[in-house]
Amino acid sequence: MSRRSTSITIRDVARKAGVSVATVSRYINRNAPVSSEVAKRLEQVMTELNYVPHAAARHLASRKTRVVGLLLNNLHNDFFVPLLNGVEAVVRKNDYNLIIATYHANIRNQTAPPIGPHNTDGMLVFSDGLTDDDLIRLHITNFPMVLVHRTSPASVSIPSVTVDNIEVTRKLIEHFIKVHGKRRILFLRGPIHQEDSVLRERAYRSALQANGIPIDEDLILNGEFERDIAYEAMNEFLGNEAQVAFDAVFTGDDDAAIGVLKSLHEHGIQIPEEVAVIGFDDLGFAPFLNPPLTTVRAPTEQVGRIATERLFGILNDHPSDEEIILPTDLIIRRSCGCQQ
Repeated sequence: MSRRSTSITIRDVARKAGVSVATVSRYINRNAPVSSEVAKRLEQVMTELNYVPHAAARHLASRKTRVVGLLLNNLHNDFFVPLLNGVEAVVRKNDYNLIIATYHANIRNQTAPPIGPHNTDGMLVFSDGLTDDDLIRLHITNFPMVLVHRTSPASVSIPSVTVDNIEVTRKLIEHFIKVHGKRRILFLRGPIHQEDSVLRERAYRSALQANGIPIDEDLILNGEFERDIAYEAMNEFLGNEAQVAFDAVFTGDDDAAIGVLKSLHEHGIQIPEEVAVIGFDDLGFAPFLNPPLTTVRAPTEQVGRIATERLFGILNDHPSDEEIILPTDLIIRRSCGCQQ
């Protein structure tokens, strides 16, 4: 049986990390620099051992870096531009610096997160940037965090800021069905571990069932919220000789919509006359697509701003474990079949 975290000492951390007690002390108190390699190793060991420095010592130590971090899973598409605008505006207002890093799932077992307690005063974690176990371990150490586009693991209370996915997805599916008479609605899901994708798929299935439409698993493709992957998925679907009939596409997000529209155009399918299309996010390019994209307006810049304000609230001793879900709206343009 492993020891309780209260029995773990600084000597245990030093021994497991292969460094001196003085080095661990410097890292915890930030009164002298340690290398990034050592810092990452110490952070990994501290989370593995569930080591929590004495609260009074942490409070008395001057640990301010005047840096906050934003941990993302990628920076592949336009979605992140308004998010970063919101984050950066608040960081600048507070006279802090911002570190942005991506952390890839395929190296998580070999490499510690590039940002965290070793180089920031607090961190914004986007979507599935960290696993639930990662988040719980950091939360136990009282490291300031706010989650973005995901909610807290059930066993802890970490503040979060996200958008409504469920009600607005039901609304857009019902718009297809009740306004345009669509019943064969194809859906491109995003990454399987991302909460936005999970909730949108759940609402898609729920809306079909509520309208008496059987769920056809052949009409659910993997678009990954990325235009290139969505384009390839649609091409494969449309090139299948055994292709099932469809009359509408919910692309999952706007970036995937670019790939979907390109594939449909290349296959000579008229939009919206033959196939209607709706996206999600209302990114800046959405009105300029051919045809202009009906989509969901998500307040992405506001998400970034509010999440960062919550983080600075924690840093200024005004903690909150509040879960904020911002409203979203269906924006009607021509791709769904409406004449706008």
